[in-house]
Amino acid sequence: MAKIISIANQKGGVGKTSTAINLSASIAAAEFKTLLIDIDPQANSTSGLGIDKSESSVYQVLIGIEEITNSIVNTYMPYLDVLPANINLVGAEVEMVNMENREKLLKEALKPILDNYDYIFIDCPPSLGLLTLNSLTASDAVIIPVQCEYFALEGLGQLLNTINIVKKHYNSDLFIEGVLLTMFDSRLRLSNQVVEEVQKYFGDRVFNTLIRRNVRISEAPSHAKPVILYDAISAGAQDYMALAAELIKNNTKQKEAMGDE
Repeated sequence: MAKIISIANQKGGVGKTSTAINLSASIAAAEFKTLLIDIDPQANSTSGLGIDKSESSVYQVLIGIEEITNSIVNTYMPYLDVLPANINLVGAEVEMVNMENREKLLKEALKPILDNYDYIFIDCPPSLGLLTLNSLTASDAVIIPVQCEYFALEGLGQLLNTINIVKKHYNSDLFIEGVLLTMFDSRLRLSNQVVEEVQKYFGDRVFNTLIRRNVRISEAPSHAKPVILYDAISAGAQDYMALAAELIKNNTKQKEAMGDE
């Protein structure tokens, strides 16, 4: 049974899509069957892995005109598949408003494929609308990327409030897998202050791995590759592999703890 993890923050430019692509690829490189769902109308995760923004996408799956198994695309990585996005998603929220159980459309759509994967990651749009609500309702956990910059904590209260609403009304099992600090520059005092502030606020829910500011992470999508394939020895590749290892280790512990109960 797959573990479903949304990668969410309504602020743009926090490294959300970079994390979706590179964490998925790093988990897949460790030979765990992985699906990346791009539910962001910008479709950057789709293009960042070299997939055409084709007719069949998560949009058709959500509104019920296509089966999910027909829309999933294999990538050039053996253990990584993608459910792509395209521009049609822009209007999806308007179409979904009048649909029955509109918050649970993605959750229902995922049921046939849960046993096909170890991990399913969802790249959420930079908003707290119906697409993000569907993602959180369908997920077991959420990763929150936070950039090490001045307004880092701005808007996080709103996201946490949304997570709590989802927990209360739609998905009581949802929890924060971790807060991920991105764009870290050890030379900057501000970066270190943000790390301290986030650790003070979230405590042990902050990942030990920091994603350093690295030009290779920014360059990789233009070559339609995750950073581990674009430049395997770069700091960005090392950081995302370390994050994947930390996530796998944490999930092994969680499974053992559930088995002991």
